[in-house]
Amino acid sequence: MEIRHQIVDNKGSFYIELDGERVAELEYSKAGEHRIIISHTEVSPVLKGKSAGKQLVTAAVEYARKNNIKILPLCPFARSVFEKVPAFADVWDK
Repeated sequence: MEIRHQIVDNKGSFYIELDGERVAELEYSKAGEHRIIISHTEVSPVLKGKSAGKQLVTAAVEYARKNNIKILPLCPFARSVFEKVPAFADVWDK
């Protein structure tokens, strides 16, 4: 699965496409220069059991590390991933 990244103005998304259709997406907003807020994560049933949601959160974490920013996961799913993966603590803005 290829995860793509799109930024438009103050908003961004990490997403997965199949046959030209977005089947998984994590949306975020920039909150200043050093923080993003994950607001929503959605995965289509066609990707059920493939850990697509966790992969999207992981892509956001990698982006945050590369760009020296923190993540505030307001999305309940993203927050649950942060709670389960201690290795993400370095970018978690609690």
